[in-house]
Amino acid sequence: MATFTLPKNSKITGKGKTHKLVPSKVEGADGAKRVKSFKIYRYDPDSGENPRYDKFEIDLDNCGPMVLDALFKIKNETDPTLTFRRSCREGICGSCAMNMNGKNGLACTTAIEDLPGEIRITPLPHMEVIKDLVPDFTHFYAQYASIRPWLQTVSPTPSGKERLQSPEQREKLDGLYECILCACCSTSCPSYWWNSDKFLGPAILLQAYRWLADSRDEMTGERLDQLEDPFRLYRCHTIMNCANVCPKGLSPAKAIAETKKMMAERAI
Repeated sequence: MATFTLPKNSKITGKGKTHKLVPSKVEGADGAKRVKSFKIYRYDPDSGENPRYDKFEIDLDNCGPMVLDALFKIKNETDPTLTFRRSCREGICGSCAMNMNGKNGLACTTAIEDLPGEIRITPLPHMEVIKDLVPDFTHFYAQYASIRPWLQTVSPTPSGKERLQSPEQREKLDGLYECILCACCSTSCPSYWWNSDKFLGPAILLQAYRWLADSRDEMTGERLDQLEDPFRLYRCHTIMNCANVCPKGLSPAKAIAETKKMMAERAI
């Protein structure tokens, strides 16, 4: 049996802080009927301390419906040091990706009422943490850049018009171009957890297939050559965690299977 150990400074030790609902600070707290507890991962590398969990109570009658609304309320009214990413608040940018009650998702599109009991919020799994709920995406973006995610051609650009596609050719990109690179899928994949240094992961492989499926791209062979490796592509075991957590309803596993199919067909 394999044994995995965590670095000492990554283990959650010590007792976190508990922030009860205080009537003098929160409107209507004295008569709050819908109180929700949030258990949030806290880590500040500058403090030299190990991570901890802090608990916060919120009156849901004085809070927006989404998890991101609760995080804003905590930061604005209770603890201004709480750190997290956010931008569009509409499920488009992917900035607020995090793990909520054990499942990856976007805080801005995850309803509080859909999460039973105390809500535990942590950063995306198996990524280095910069602070609190902010993971380090440096390696993830480097992998994205490695697939050259732009249209590559060798033929001259058509004069005075775009490179055209038929409706059928354009339809092949549906379910691919919608990816917002939130990394929810990759960080829910066990193969990516253990082999992220070599395995590209669901998000990047879906993006790679987006260009393989594009009729306008003329570098299919070169793109497949770049993926021809025991780890880059073939560490996917189709356990479907990626499709289960994707906030856009996409299926990276299907894109990976289509890429494997292209590999097999060109070997014939």
